[in-house]
Amino acid sequence: MSIEAVEMFQARVARHAALADPARLRIVDLLTLGDLSPTELQAELGMPSNLLSHHLRTLEEAGLATRRRSEADKRRSYFRLASDAFEGLVPGIAHDARRVLFVCTRNSARSQLAAALWRQASTVPSASAGTHPADSIARGAVEAARRHGLDLPDAAPRALDEVADGADFIVTVCDNAHEELIGLGGIHWSVSDPLRVNTPAAFDKAFEDIAHRVTGLAARVVAA
Repeated sequence: MSIEAVEMFQARVARHAALADPARLRIVDLLTLGDLSPTELQAELGMPSNLLSHHLRTLEEAGLATRRRSEADKRRSYFRLASDAFEGLVPGIAHDARRVLFVCTRNSARSQLAAALWRQASTVPSASAGTHPADSIARGAVEAARRHGLDLPDAAPRALDEVADGADFIVTVCDNAHEELIGLGGIHWSVSDPLRVNTPAAFDKAFEDIAHRVTGLAARVVAA
């Protein structure tokens, strides 16, 4: 881990530690609405001034809040949330990738949907493959994609060894593929197989699960 990455991680730790105290979390909640003076905060929270000062100083040191002197009564200060108060609070490690490769067993539903959704969410290229590819994409996957306004390409499922490149960032989207490929690296999403039930509701549930995960990962993957 680089020095810069270590410093960013330590800053995240400090912010989480500051927010772990109920009183400080309440102060942050109040500051999301507007700026408040220590006197106003004290009245709202009902705590001694010395304890409030400690909490405010902790929030400042963690980079969560800033203070400025009143332009009217120079003895008064106002606290506000720092402009980047919540930056980096969501857990996440940035990944460099030349291409994201989504893998399931048959390459007929989940991996196809994931690759198509990825193309909407990121400029990093994507592809899909199967450990034991089917003859065609599942009709339920095509129909679920259409219901959600997504165009699923009419492409034949492909085998992993035909598609994979050593530089791919691999995401397995079914448990069978993940357990077959243990040791290959990448990450795993345990998405329920909609073909087991083979109903529109099952495909919609898989679609929504994958869409949610794609949105979260796309924000953390940058082009290598």
